[in-house]
Amino acid sequence: MTPSIRSATEQDVPQLLPLMRDLAAFEQYLDVFAVNEDVLREQGFRNDPPDFHALVADADGTLVGMLVYYLVPFTATARPTLYIKELYVAEDARGQRVGEGLMRAAAREATTRGCGAVRWTVANWNTSGQRFYERLGAQANPVWIDYGLSGPALTALAETTT
Repeated sequence: MTPSIRSATEQDVPQLLPLMRDLAAFEQYLDVFAVNEDVLREQGFRNDPPDFHALVADADGTLVGMLVYYLVPFTATARPTLYIKELYVAEDARGQRVGEGLMRAAAREATTRGCGAVRWTVANWNTSGQRFYERLGAQANPVWIDYGLSGPALTALAETTT
């Protein structure tokens, strides 16, 4: 059976968290993964507006995939951008177009919200992910390089006075 794609609800949290944890293991950041059910409930379903939105692939009551996104309301195009933070399909559901269904739903959400673009990042070692996105028509950005600050570097910069 093809899973149905729908917006996540607070009742999905107990099944959503393991998918997020599996993604953290796959992408090798499980050592810093701090999300728990309380965090998901508060930030995704109780905050107004929520800090994130999620789509899930539901196969008869079992979640087999998820896509987490947020909206960047102000961009140079004067239209919002839908930014995909996480996309994960359970191993036993891969090859069944679950990821494609989640991406298609995200594209529909973006157009419904008047977004001018959908953006995301993918690890340079995740060649199967890159092929998947390119099959959907996405193109790697040849101009922009992803940077970030965290941990001691973030703290040091924040504490700099000059």
